[in-house]
Amino acid sequence: MPVGRQSPRAVHLWPSGGVHEWPSGGVSGSQSHRRGHLVYAARGLLAVHTGQGTSIVPANRVAWTPAEITHRHRAHGDTEMRILFVSDALAPLLPSRPAVLAVSALAREALLTLTGPRSHDPAVREGHRDAQERLEHVLVDELGVAPERPLHLPAPSDSRLRALARLLDRDPGNSAPLSDLGRQVGASARTLSRLLSAELGVSFYEWRTQLRTYHALVLLAEGHDVTYVAHACGWSNASSFIAAFTSVMGTSPGRYRQAARAGGSARQKSLAVSADGERP
Repeated sequence: MPVGRQSPRAVHLWPSGGVHEWPSGGVSGSQSHRRGHLVYAARGLLAVHTGQGTSIVPANRVAWTPAEITHRHRAHGDTEMRILFVSDALAPLLPSRPAVLAVSALAREALLTLTGPRSHDPAVREGHRDAQERLEHVLVDELGVAPERPLHLPAPSDSRLRALARLLDRDPGNSAPLSDLGRQVGASARTLSRLLSAELGVSFYEWRTQLRTYHALVLLAEGHDVTYVAHACGWSNASSFIAAFTSVMGTSPGRYRQAARAGGSARQKSLAVSADGERP
């Protein structure tokens, strides 16, 4: 998919975090930070690109990027990104590498509160500073035991695999067998299977399913209906797509689409309300 040229708009910024509104297709420049940080899509879908590949961050995941890791973000669908820099004292409790973690209801509420007016509104920030520090401990404790739920597209290094990735990225609905695809990239099906296993640790079926799921998430976040997405991404019918998507995401594509476009419903918006009833 083409890289967007629009930049995010910073709605609120403070030393330990921020709230950014992204247009669909918006992309940041490559960057790294002195502190590790968490990013969460309160609305829309985020992709985090590093040298190791692309991680997808839908509304039931949170992405952790350790300090000094070069990365960039991209939004799919109109996206509200919450970013929280983790203190040096708590960062060692999280993975030492980039990770995508399941976000529980408790972790989600903590993230939205920590990136709400208690942090960015000077009128209420000082009165909640101690509470915010305690809540950050709770969040990191919760994420420290959360299972990793990676939606990761690893970046292959072999030129033949890169050619295959470009081919399927342009047309995720391509259902040609690996032998036919191999002829287009100059390698046999056996060679490509061996490379996928040795370099990425997956079979061709697993790898293509990951790539299709990524594209399905993008199209759903952009508002396309389930039947269109199923056929565009290579599933033979909507029922098989729903089953495959639900097994990976833990929710149906219809529910995911609704949450991604509505900001997780009015409930997620209410989670950002401060204890004083003030909204961001």
